[in-house]
Formats: sequence, C-alpha cells, structure tokens
Amino acid sequence: MRKIELLAPAKNIECGLAAINHGADAVYIGAPQFSARAAAGVSVSDIEQLSHYAHRFRAKVLVALNTVLTDAQLLEAERLIRQIYNAGADALIVQDMGITQLDLPPIALHASTQTDNRTADKVRFLEQAGFSRVVLARELSLQQIREIASQTQVELEAFIHGALCVSYSGQCYMSQAMCGRSANRGECAQFCRLPYDLLDAEGKVLLKNKHLLSLKDLNQSEHLKELIDAGVSSLKIEGRLKDREYVQNITAFYRKKLDDILDGTRYRQASSGKTTFFFSPEPAKSFNRGFTDYFLTGRKPDIIQPDTPKSLGEPVGHTATCGTRSFTLSGNIELNNGDGLCFINRQGSLEGFRVNKVDGKEIFPLEMPKLWPGAALFRNQDSEFEKQLQQKTAERNIRIDIDFSETPDGFILQLTDEDGITASIRTVYEKQLAKQPERAIENIHNQLAKLGNTIYVARHINIQLSSPCFFPNSTLNEWRRQAIDALEKNRERSYRRPERHAGNGTVAFPQQTLDYTGNVTNRKAETFYRNHGVQSTAPGFELHEPDHATLMFCKHCIKYAYGWCTKQGGSVPGQEPLFLRHNGQRYRLKFDCRQCEMKVEKDNGIS
Repeated sequence: MRKIELLAPAKNIECGLAAINHGADAVYIGAPQFSARAAAGVSVSDIEQLSHYAHRFRAKVLVALNTVLTDAQLLEAERLIRQIYNAGADALIVQDMGITQLDLPPIALHASTQTDNRTADKVRFLEQAGFSRVVLARELSLQQIREIASQTQVELEAFIHGALCVSYSGQCYMSQAMCGRSANRGECAQFCRLPYDLLDAEGKVLLKNKHLLSLKDLNQSEHLKELIDAGVSSLKIEGRLKDREYVQNITAFYRKKLDDILDGTRYRQASSGKTTFFFSPEPAKSFNRGFTDYFLTGRKPDIIQPDTPKSLGEPVGHTATCGTRSFTLSGNIELNNGDGLCFINRQGSLEGFRVNKVDGKEIFPLEMPKLWPGAALFRNQDSEFEKQLQQKTAERNIRIDIDFSETPDGFILQLTDEDGITASIRTVYEKQLAKQPERAIENIHNQLAKLGNTIYVARHINIQLSSPCFFPNSTLNEWRRQAIDALEKNRERSYRRPERHAGNGTVAFPQQTLDYTGNVTNRKAETFYRNHGVQSTAPGFELHEPDHATLMFCKHCIKYAYGWCTKQGGSVPGQEPLFLRHNGQRYRLKFDCRQCEMKVEKDNGIS
C-alpha cells in the first residue's frame, strides 16, 4: 500500500508540535540559516526536540535549507547540515545543487519547488541525481502530474493549501532587482502583493490601483483523491510564516479529509496514531485571500484577488439595511461580539471594523463604517472560533493491545502497538486468589487501561488467567508503567530514518546551457552541472543582473483574467505593449500566447 503523507508547516517548535498533534504525518521547518523563509528559522536544539516528538508517531521532520548559496557560505552550510542530521531530522529540502557536492551525512535530499520542477525530464533527472523526493511546481495540472508520475519512480510532493507565488518558484527576480532582497535567499519583499496601474503603450490607464499580481490562496481540498491517484504521495500545506492557530485549523481540516479518503483504499496514512478533534476545523476562518484550485483542473480567470492582498476571511452575507449606528445582515450566519468584519469599500479597497454588540439580526459596530444595502461582508476574525483554538483542540494516540497472562511463577504483561512493536514485563509474583472473581478481573482491566498520561490508548485488553487473582492497584499500575516505558524505548530504537539515495553522477541534465534562471551562485553548483553535461552556466541573478532580464515568469495572465485573451476571442481595450506601474516605476508585460505565459520585465521608461 502506498503511504500518503500530510505535510504541515512550522515556523517554530510550537507550530511543529501543534502540527503533529493535529494529525500531520510530517512537518517542514526552516534551518537556522539558509532557509527560503529567512524569518522562520529555528535552532538545532528545537529541531532535535521536534524530531524526537514526531518520531514517537513515526512522523518525519523535513528541514528546509532551500536558498542559493555563495562560495563563502558552503562550509557553514556543510557544518549546519551535519548538525541537523545529528539532531534527528529525516530529510533536507534544498534548491542549490552545490549542496550535493559537499561532504554530507546520509540524509535524504528533497528537491525544493524552487528548483522549478515542471517537466518529467527535470523530475527524472533529479531522481537519477540522488533526490528521494521532488516538490512539484504549483502550476501543474492533474494531467501533467499524471504524466510525470508515469515516467518516474521518485516520491512526488504537491502543494494543496496556502499562499501562491505569481511567478514560478525559483524564477522570480523582482525583489532582488528592485531592492536587493533575493527571493532565492529567503528575503522576498513580495512585489506581487503591491497595487499596480495597468497602462497601454500610449500611457492610458486601463486598470487603476489593483493588485494585479496577487493570487488568491490555494485550496485543493476537493481534489485530494485525484492528486493521490495521479501519483502524489505528499500533500503539502504552505505556511512557514503562519501562527499556531493557522497550523491547528488547516492541518486538522486536511487530516479529517484524508482520513475519510484513505479508509478502505489501497493507500494508507504515512505515520502512526489516530487524531481526535475537539473542534470543527474550517479553512475560511484562518488567513486567506479567497480560494482557488489554480491550474489543477484548467485555466480560470478568477485566480487573483485584485482588491486586497490581506485576509478576507469567510463570506458572511450582504447588508440588508443600514442605519447610522447599526446594520442588519442577510442570511443565517451567527456573528459574535468582538468579531472582525471587512468589506471592499466604494473606493475599491479593503476596510475593516469591529463588532461591538449583536442583538438578534442587528449588528452594532464599534465605529459605524460607510456601508450600503447589498454590500458583501466577510468575517476575518471569529472571536468564538479563536477562543476554541486556545483550548485543547486535538489528541493523538497510538493504539495498543494489552495481554495479561500468568506464568508458572508469576505473570507477564505484553503490549503490542499498531506498528507491531512489542514490549513485555515478566514478574515473579505470588498468586493470591480473588475473593470476588468478577470484580477482580474488572479491576485488572480498568487499571491496565489507565493510559491517560501517555500517548497510548488501549485497543484490546486480553486477560488470560486460570483463576482470577487479587492485585493491589499500585502493583498493576507499576507493571503498566514499566511496560509503557519499555514500549517507548523499543519504539525509539526501532525508528529508521530514510537514507539518502545514491545518485548517478554522470546522468545528463535536460539542458546543455544555463542562463541566470539556473540560479548558479557558487563553484560547487557549477561543478554539479558540468558533471551532468551542462557546457556553459551563467552566474545567478544575485551575482550579476543581466541586461533586459525577465523578473517574473508567470502562468497567470492579466489579459486572460480580464477577458482580453485573443485566443478566447477577446481584445485589449488599448494599444499594446502593456505596462504595470507602481510608485512611478514601470514594468513591461510580455505575453507568450503559445505557452500561455506572461513575463514581467523592468522598463527603463519612468512615468
């Protein structure tokens, strides 16, 4: 049976532990340095603590060291990778191929989505080069994923939820070009979330102050089975900058979805343990810009959120009536005192306000905004839901079978967990027949089942005695404690981390030349590509900015989004070429209609 992994993000150890407790089969977390989310790195000791906890459930810890490195950073990266391995991490997520040329411990390597994994040729190469997993580009369709899976054997990982970058990952140079903060070094300034004017060649404003590159958030919750059937083994939630409450809610939501899908199929959960939830997870109640399935089931025009890059939250209806101090809301959504609501105002920007009091259908804001009948409202802060997330929201348990039987001179207590790992305690003990046999058996059962302060829960308890015996509760409790301690040690000893795959050092890379988009920023990476048949490599953008370089490579197309695609029978209401403008800086748009792609270039003309 193929194992299916739910992979959750963690910006710190608190989020990592929450992810495991809410059903994640694996957690990915940033290395102390060289992570693609520079603000989300953790210490080696935190990685060690998280790994120890995760491994109790046979869950994995993947460490992201997925930036491009300079020659001066390679030795430090090599030392850090060894520390990460010694801390117990299961795999390293990397972008820079120079890392493969270092003196590494036998840690499994995963090719980050920033290595731009869009084709079967690229994925096959990475597999043959020694990567045990490849993280696919977010822009792929189901059919493209099927084609890649049919031509490769490597594990495939795909994003299922969270923020989307408008450019192909690893192929965005806007932040580096405009303010010296490289996305490939974990310092992206998020130019895709800024408002732009869209101009035609004559300077006419076609669209004003719109977030034309800001995508909605990914949500593939309705396509999980299709992704799994297509060949994806790891389903990844984005969010290494998100807080603990986000991780709890989103991980729980997808765990429940997957449990329903995996039951009775040829697939199984990648880790151990059953998670019980004490709340109803709902993705719309966590940070989101609205949801899209992106290109998974075909191109759609409504994948951007042009009005705001901030969280909209969940739709709650439309205003029915508006007064000077209050308003009424259509629909049956129940609001709470302290909720945060928002709407797109008549100027086209997001405006928020706090609910001070709810009286039936009448809502009294703390300060009354300029609403109008029919205005669409969203709740981006649910005060009651947030209170739930501050309480105990989940419990994860390993199921065990307990067998208690007698020996000629005493008794044996054996535990067998759901992974088939056993531990037993054999004791020499004088047998004292019970005066109340039925009560004695019941008491043995009850005492052995008391596992409340552990991660274990009894699945079956089998008591086999020739005659019921009396035991003090303290004796049964001590035997149970010793058996649990032994089982914990056996589980820890039996855990095996995945090993690094041996790569073919001479397999040919799909290209013979690499320009700046190859992201080669050190000699080790250059050596890697030369060994794999690449005849020439240009320096990465961070080392040398080429003239007239494309700053973004996008599957998203502004012309398609606004119905101007000529292939669809539309036309631009102005003269091409088109330009984006922000704070006086212009960017030229180029449209590759054959590939259905859009490129963003810096334009030297300032307007």
